Amino acid sequence: MNQYQIAVIVGSLRRDSMNRKFADALIRLAPAEFSFKQLDIGTLPLYNQDNEANPMEAVRQLKDDIKAAQGVLFVTPEYNRSIPGVLKNAIDHASRPYGQSAWAGKPAGVIGVSPGAIGSALAQQHLRNILAYLNMPTLGQPEAFVQAKEGLYDDAGNIGEASKKFLQGWMGRYVDWVKQHAA
Repeated sequence: MNQYQIAVIVGSLRRDSMNRKFADALIRLAPAEFSFKQLDIGTLPLYNQDNEANPMEAVRQLKDDIKAAQGVLFVTPEYNRSIPGVLKNAIDHASRPYGQSAWAGKPAGVIGVSPGAIGSALAQQHLRNILAYLNMPTLGQPEAFVQAKEGLYDDAGNIGEASKKFLQGWMGRYVDWVKQHAA
């Protein structure tokens, strides 16, 4: 059985982030052959092209972790109808310098949770546009616009029964996607 290492990028820095909690619960739905590592994007400096020749350790670590992964899972909130700035900053760092993107070819999954009825739909769409440019094959279906509401989690913090079948199906498709596209 192959082992697949997945880099998880949570687009929120808040300690009690609902998307971090969601990522933790979602990855428990994956098969044992998949392991997940949440990457730290909160210590990255603001992207500045002047620093590309001599990047900070946090930038080098981010790129190394992405390169070592067989896939990437983005779990993002929606800020002002788009992706959070901290997520865009991480994407920019790992895509540079031009021609040396750590993202290229990495199969991606995009999901998120929000208190709003349409989940993080617009953020996910904006992120998909960016990932297309970065040459990341991105799972298109099923889309998952998850609303944070009563019953999303059980008492242990796992995905609750009301959402488990759908999200287990989403994870199954993501796992198949990674296996299909991982080099």
